[in-house]
Amino acid sequence: MMAPDNGGDDNDARFYIDGRWQARADAAAITVVNPFSEAVAGHVAAGSSMDVDLAVAAARRAFDSFSRSTVGERMALLGRILALLEERAEQFAQAIMTEMGAPIGFARASHVPFAIAHVRTQMEVLQQYEFLSVSGGLAISREPIGVCALITPWNWPLYQITAKVAPAIAAGCTIVLKPSELSPFSARLFAQVMHDAGTPAGVFNLVGGTGEVVGAALAAHPDVDMISITGSTRAGVLVAQAAAVSVKRVVQELGGKSPNLFLDDADFKQGVAKGVLAGMRNAGQSCSAPTRMLVPASRLAEVESLAAEAVSGIVVGDPRDEKTSMGPIANAAQYARVQSMIASGIEERARLVCGGPGRPDGLAHGYFARPTVFSDVTPCMRVAREEIFGPVLVLMPYTDEAQAIAVANDTVYGLGAAVQSADRERARRVAAQLRAGQVHINYPAWNSHAPFGGYKRSGNGREYGVHGLEEYLETKAIVGY
Repeated sequence: MMAPDNGGDDNDARFYIDGRWQARADAAAITVVNPFSEAVAGHVAAGSSMDVDLAVAAARRAFDSFSRSTVGERMALLGRILALLEERAEQFAQAIMTEMGAPIGFARASHVPFAIAHVRTQMEVLQQYEFLSVSGGLAISREPIGVCALITPWNWPLYQITAKVAPAIAAGCTIVLKPSELSPFSARLFAQVMHDAGTPAGVFNLVGGTGEVVGAALAAHPDVDMISITGSTRAGVLVAQAAAVSVKRVVQELGGKSPNLFLDDADFKQGVAKGVLAGMRNAGQSCSAPTRMLVPASRLAEVESLAAEAVSGIVVGDPRDEKTSMGPIANAAQYARVQSMIASGIEERARLVCGGPGRPDGLAHGYFARPTVFSDVTPCMRVAREEIFGPVLVLMPYTDEAQAIAVANDTVYGLGAAVQSADRERARRVAAQLRAGQVHINYPAWNSHAPFGGYKRSGNGREYGVHGLEEYLETKAIVGY
């Protein structure tokens, strides 16, 4: 028997490798800071290339047998993982609140249930998926790719873990997970779930640490067959460069600067408020957040008023309070980035509708940013071009539909986009012209089967649903079957 996970304790110098927790008492410690209190929440061990070697070797040993497991066996494993995540949902919500400042209500309503949904969705996909198809003497076999290194971010810590782990397990792959060192507690709870679900030794491994050390070692490792990273575009480029030497598959879900295009027949009264909240959800720390609101120039003043009204309803404060709708920025470095970008908007003479630099009134500590809206923003401004990753929305006026589409596509990113219109056919026509991996029309419900990923510098590959599963599969043609 092994000790239970102590993800929120002051010091947890362990990694999960080859079916057990392994102590690393001599490893350098990484400090985890609670972004609300700015106090130390705990310490985790900084992994080394040696730890990566051990985890990859364990995953390689386990692959031979796990890759030949039956669909029924993998379904059963995913079912046990699902049940434990549901049973421990409150533990995960508390961990996410502590490690990255998500309001407890939002952690309970979004972070945890959406993460759980990825597991349920992969079970649905797995139940129907044909790994072998035969026609006219030609067999097409879809087979697990091998050892998969999964690098996940700090902003949706559990959600991004399950979005990668669930399809990898469904495919029959083995895993080495490197969660963000900035929000590691939920990952440790997840590793305990994987153990308690009876995951065979070596199928799932967790090595914590920095991207510069652990991430780089995984990307370059010759025995890793695939790497999937969610993070910044800069991090994705570094991983792809390191992975190129061994010609491994690279799946990247990277940055974004998503447009929210309001056509002139849209419901502005309802739509603007929803757009503000969508852009500032999770304190704006979502790669697909629709942070560029494109509106007809003739409606700009109306939109400014509606946006300011929506912002006034956001309750910024203690994430432990169930009435709070926006918590702090997740870490000090990101808080500094957000403040720098707000200052940039002011310097470039974007018109400040609400918000601005500094903390909201009444908050003396914590990495809190003021929900901010800029107007009269032009495409050349930094706030229109760079990913801010905070509660900052820019209003960009346009004169006609063609210009609106051109402005929407005038970005190096292409992760998400949104279109608002009373005419669904018109909205579909505009959506077809937007260069983005996922387009939302009139704020639809989240769909866990909809493939998610980007054009351009937003990445390569897709996650979620059947498209997410297939990233973890190789295609083999058997001719003369």
